[in-house]
Amino acid sequence: MAKTKSSKKTTTSKKAGTTKKTGTTKKTGTTKKTGTTKKAGTTKKAGTKVKAKPVSEKTIKTAVAAKDESAQDSVESIIQRKLLALYTLQQIDTQIDKIRIIRGELPLEVQDLEDETEGLETRINKYKQETEDFNQQMANLKNSISESQELIKKYEAQQMNVRNNREYDSLSKEIEYQTLEIQLNEKKIRELEVAVQQHQNIVEDSQNKYEELKGDLEVKKKELDNIVADTKKEEELLNKKSQEQQKFIEERLLNAYKRIRKNAKNGLAVVPVERDACGGCFNQIPPQRQLDIQMYKKIIVCEYCGRILVDDEIANTVKVEELV
Repeated sequence: MAKTKSSKKTTTSKKAGTTKKTGTTKKTGTTKKTGTTKKAGTTKKAGTKVKAKPVSEKTIKTAVAAKDESAQDSVESIIQRKLLALYTLQQIDTQIDKIRIIRGELPLEVQDLEDETEGLETRINKYKQETEDFNQQMANLKNSISESQELIKKYEAQQMNVRNNREYDSLSKEIEYQTLEIQLNEKKIRELEVAVQQHQNIVEDSQNKYEELKGDLEVKKKELDNIVADTKKEEELLNKKSQEQQKFIEERLLNAYKRIRKNAKNGLAVVPVERDACGGCFNQIPPQRQLDIQMYKKIIVCEYCGRILVDDEIANTVKVEELV
């Protein structure tokens, strides 16, 4: 019995021992304790060179806003450059217009005188040619009269040698016909003489008027030449600058500029805002529209006259003195 109890005790002790032994696995827990994965950690540290740090939503919004702002600034600068180029071209063309205004109506007067003298010269030449034709017709008629007279003499001589009344009557009719021909030709000659006299009077009057107009034309031309000589160099320089400036403007805007300038009485297509009004038609511009002009979001035109509007910044940038 004692052996039996002792064997039970050893069995229990062994069982207990095995429990304790197995417990060592939980106690050592090398996996949790060493934590080689966490401790190594070198992979994560090295990974920072490959993977970016997480970016907050606020940072993303700030970057997008900055990008939009830079794009907006680019659009504004483009519009500003376009307006500046247009306004510069307008100032150059305005200076050319002023030079032409100094000449006044003189070029038109010279042109009218040239047209009138040319017309008179053509008229004189036409009447002279007609007079020559009339003289030629009169000469032909006089020759015809001379021929008729010769025939009459011939027929009268033949009447002296006729054999019967029939021949005599036939010759008499021929003489009568030639006499009528002479009378008709003499009448035509008289009419032509009157026409020639009228043409000569017209040519004489036209010639006097032509000489008078020619004298006026020479005086006007000299006056115009003097004015052109004073401003020729400046005008040529401005015309050259205008052509060069047009190269900096896109074709669509340039065509619009020329169309507006052609329709405007004063030749202004691009005007500044002056005293809250359009510099071309002087109609009031609303404050909101003035703000849009200053923002350079797009090219703004006057809703009344259609002229392109610019703000004071652009108007003050272009100096007229520097264009000449």
